[in-house]
Amino acid sequence: MPTSTAALLLYAVSLALYLWLLYTNRSWMGFGASALLAGGLLLHYFSLMERARALDSVPYQDLPGSLSLFAWLLALTYLGLEVFHRQRSVGAFVVPVVFVLALFSTLFAPQQPPAPPETHSTLFALHVTLNILAYSSFAIAFVLSVIFLLQNRMLRGRAPGRTFWRFPALELLERMSRSSVAVGLLALLAGIGLGLVVSRDVRGQLWSNDPKEIVSVVILLGYAAYLWLGRTTTWRGARASWLCVINFVVVLFSLTIVNLYWSKFHRYF
Repeated sequence: MPTSTAALLLYAVSLALYLWLLYTNRSWMGFGASALLAGGLLLHYFSLMERARALDSVPYQDLPGSLSLFAWLLALTYLGLEVFHRQRSVGAFVVPVVFVLALFSTLFAPQQPPAPPETHSTLFALHVTLNILAYSSFAIAFVLSVIFLLQNRMLRGRAPGRTFWRFPALELLERMSRSSVAVGLLALLAGIGLGLVVSRDVRGQLWSNDPKEIVSVVILLGYAAYLWLGRTTTWRGARASWLCVINFVVVLFSLTIVNLYWSKFHRYF
């Protein structure tokens, strides 16, 4: 069985356990879900390394490879957040995204294309990895913000569902979201900095007004505003969560429209 297929299988079983955990409070089920997710992460890592060796370059210089790394970093970031905050209920919303991205990257992986010369650079590899790490952190913050808004609406309507009490308290959801965004901001800031260095080495200029560069700065400012405003009484709670949701829409716009159609230098990463 190929490594990527085995990773998908572990992700699928882990997802089933996370979903089942919403309806039952059995500790062994939560532990099993986390353990299988960790096993899938390990196999997924080996799959990425196999692709890197085949390309003699980074394994994410095309769309499927980029999505595969996104899935891996999303799962890794979520697992770290889960261990730190000791909350497994969010896994039922994050792991489906991991599984779908990993499935897409496996089914639509092309034959090994020739790698562009610049993708052999260590700085380029770090630039892309840090940017995608930032996107994965923002994706988790988006999921947490959506859960916050749903729970907040249920509380206001006084109609909590059966699984309502399985999720973290609203205050903890906010803290988890801010933690995730803080990690994403640090990664994005470092990724942008390395990108400027790579741009100078490859194109002879630090800044080229490429749409991807501009949108990345907008994303950076948007999430910085989220952290800043989220500390104030006026914006704390639902308003901050809506701002986080809007910021992630901009991230998706950057990953799709900007990468595929607008940018001259960032086709997939």
